[in-house]
Amino acid sequence: MNIKTHHKTCATLVGTPLEVGNNFSRVFLTATDQMAVDDTGLIHGGFIFGLADYAAMLAVNHPNVVLGAADARFLKPVKVGEGIIAEASVEPGDGKKRMVTVRVLRGEDCVFTGVFTCFTLDRHVLAPSD
Repeated sequence: MNIKTHHKTCATLVGTPLEVGNNFSRVFLTATDQMAVDDTGLIHGGFIFGLADYAAMLAVNHPNVVLGAADARFLKPVKVGEGIIAEASVEPGDGKKRMVTVRVLRGEDCVFTGVFTCFTLDRHVLAPSD
């Protein structure tokens, strides 16, 4: 895999890349005890969103990609111990604005869907101004 972005991402928090290809990615995450919000083992949605966001960034795979907006739908709960996979696909188009569709799956069940608006910048978002 030739990953060009988000090199310091913590796999424990937002997943491990399984596949990064041309306008596509698959990322795996195991839900841990630290992600739980209560004694039932319910996982905080932010971790699922983080997985989906990371998959979107990898699908674009540009050194200076950033998230501009997201339309997210949480469809089913995720519990401690469950493995989930985000699949992200960049929609056809050119330019700095890229739309990425993401699904997060637990086996055959879709637990999350989203459309992420990503931008590829000429320089890093934190680079000093000229």
